Amino acid sequence: MKEKIIAIAPGRTCLFGDHQDYLGLPVIACAFDRHIRLEASKNSTDKLVINMPDIGKQRILEFDVQDKEVSKGDHLLATLKILNNYGCVPNSGYDLTISGNVAINAGTSSSSALILTWALFLVHAYGCNVPITKEFISQVAYEAEVTFHGAPGGKMDQFSIGLGGIIYLETGDQLEYEVFHKPLSGLIVAESGIPKDTTGVLGELKEKALLAINKVKEKLPSFDVGKISKDDLPKYRNYVPDDLKIYLDAAILNHDVTQQALIEFQLQELDPVKIGKLMSQHHNILRDYLDITVPRIDTMIEGALGAGALGAKIVGSGRGGSIVVLAKDGEQDKVIKALMQSGAKDAYAVQIDEGARILEPQTKTL
Repeated sequence: MKEKIIAIAPGRTCLFGDHQDYLGLPVIACAFDRHIRLEASKNSTDKLVINMPDIGKQRILEFDVQDKEVSKGDHLLATLKILNNYGCVPNSGYDLTISGNVAINAGTSSSSALILTWALFLVHAYGCNVPITKEFISQVAYEAEVTFHGAPGGKMDQFSIGLGGIIYLETGDQLEYEVFHKPLSGLIVAESGIPKDTTGVLGELKEKALLAINKVKEKLPSFDVGKISKDDLPKYRNYVPDDLKIYLDAAILNHDVTQQALIEFQLQELDPVKIGKLMSQHHNILRDYLDITVPRIDTMIEGALGAGALGAKIVGSGRGGSIVVLAKDGEQDKVIKALMQSGAKDAYAVQIDEGARILEPQTKTL
């Protein structure tokens, strides 16, 4: 039994593919170097005492959870129940402190990062009967946050944080991904300070997108939205009611942008100008077709581009949260200043991170 365990997990931002993963379409996301950190020290009780000073809460969990009902949104208990099925059963108590500098409710996946650190702690404290891989931990976190509760989200958050780097993730039933361990200099995350309604927005737009796709499938059962090019879009729009056409358009156009971006990331040398242009193109679809921006975010985007940024886009579910910006390398400070003047609550340069991991106890820094 380990006396002390430290786990960290980074934030994530979505570069391409917002509002795509719940349709089984691919995304391109990256982990960045702000972290949720979990420190656990063995105690002499039969309880897990979880302190979360950033939000002023404490949680005490007992070991036997199989017969306990899990409230919707109780991802900690859901994770523990899922891992019980893999032989990960607590048999000794720990005092835990979970804190970090990943912004809360800002579209940077602080909640997923927390669950990744929790899952890492559990399997390293108590073991399990399958190999502990990045994929396994990511899958456990996905099940705990999404499938366990029937939530509308996809796999992007958990796998981009769990695997690290820049990830192209196929989000359908079969897990397929490609990780690019390449630097992408000039990335900036900017927080709007407006809380987002992830579940509400995702549920609303997912329902409308699936209705549009199913209207096409009623006439063409073999229709696969992931295999349709934007040039073919006009003929498929004829099968969709007028009030749903824009959601079919968004699904296909966003997918097309993501595929163009994948080609760029597969090149030996990244072209930040092309990547930035595609980011802005993606944002325009999210803004004009899915209506997920708000005035402050529109102003922040305009401010960043006006200061010379190569591209900028809203992140995640939208109607609040954060944006991601690609500046010219060396011009981050100028763009950050423009973002703050445009109403951002906070803005900061970030680097690509290696993903969720266990640290040696003597490690003191994030």
